[in-house]
Amino acid sequence: MKPNAIPFFLLAFVLGTWIIHHENLNRLIAAEHPVPESPRWLTYSGDKGPGAGKHIVLIAAEQEYRSEYSMPMLARLLSKHHGFHCTVLFSLNQDNDVDPTQKIRWEDKTVTHNIPGLEHLEKCDLLILFSRLISLPPEQLKHFYDYLDSGKPIIGIRTANHGFIGFDYTKDGKKIDFGEGVLGGSFRNHHGRWQQDSTRGIIVERNKTHPVLKGVKDIWGTSDVYRTYKEGGSLPEGCLPLVDGQPLMGRKHDDAVNSELIPLPVAWVKTWNGNTGHTARVFHVTMGSAQDFQSEGLRRLTVNAAYWCLHMEVDINNQSCMDIVGDYNPPDSGFAYKQLNIVPRKPSFYK
Repeated sequence: MKPNAIPFFLLAFVLGTWIIHHENLNRLIAAEHPVPESPRWLTYSGDKGPGAGKHIVLIAAEQEYRSEYSMPMLARLLSKHHGFHCTVLFSLNQDNDVDPTQKIRWEDKTVTHNIPGLEHLEKCDLLILFSRLISLPPEQLKHFYDYLDSGKPIIGIRTANHGFIGFDYTKDGKKIDFGEGVLGGSFRNHHGRWQQDSTRGIIVERNKTHPVLKGVKDIWGTSDVYRTYKEGGSLPEGCLPLVDGQPLMGRKHDDAVNSELIPLPVAWVKTWNGNTGHTARVFHVTMGSAQDFQSEGLRRLTVNAAYWCLHMEVDINNQSCMDIVGDYNPPDSGFAYKQLNIVPRKPSFYK
């Protein structure tokens, strides 16, 4: 052996040690959640998975469809099975309780809602929004306006398309309707019978190869179909429909089709450009009550959309795990708060 030669086994040992150290360092960095823990919101550190190092903010701020249950459930799933760091923000009352019974400004003109933690939108990678007719103070709305200009992606769920009252974002001097302009459609009416019909998702045949639909089967939920455009119209230009919703005659999986009502789009993708010109990917689904998310098909559709929104469609796996993590038995939708035992609770209740 030459005097300056390094034995192969020693070189292999050093290289192997460096690789192990490097991998452990990457895991440590990925495990560090970017948002500090707080009693006002929930944080979930990402486990192993393609999403390692990415951060998703989910917002539950509505009064009807039990997003305070579904957004933590999605956060647990995304972090445990797919590796994403997740933070769930809530609309809180003056006692810092999650309170879906809070009135909206149409019912009480003095109401102003409060979502602590919106500053974390600045450094997150994806926003999943489930709000309904909330009125926020200007300093909180600015976090949304800045996000719309950032070029970062958005997933809007059900009532997000009428998610705000007093939303004053403008582009080129024109006020933008968040539902119509950003998500691609605002709630116009229930297409069928509210709290009587359910929805069977039908994959749009011509777009069945889209990555968001990979492995998606048997979409069904107890919420009814929304109409988001005028009768005889269509989705706005630039929206690509992925799933149509067929109203059923009842709220059970195998109920008959309501033959008097045609299917309407319930999930689509599009892009959005804010004032800075940066292009963001957008996914909107008008299904999405907490009970709807008991459907694995809807969970897979939404998780796939998160990958697509983040330009990670190469990582979408039609066999990836979509199992619910922990218990998940959400109450029914609606405004019968006393009957449904909907009361103010601390964010930790939903962890």
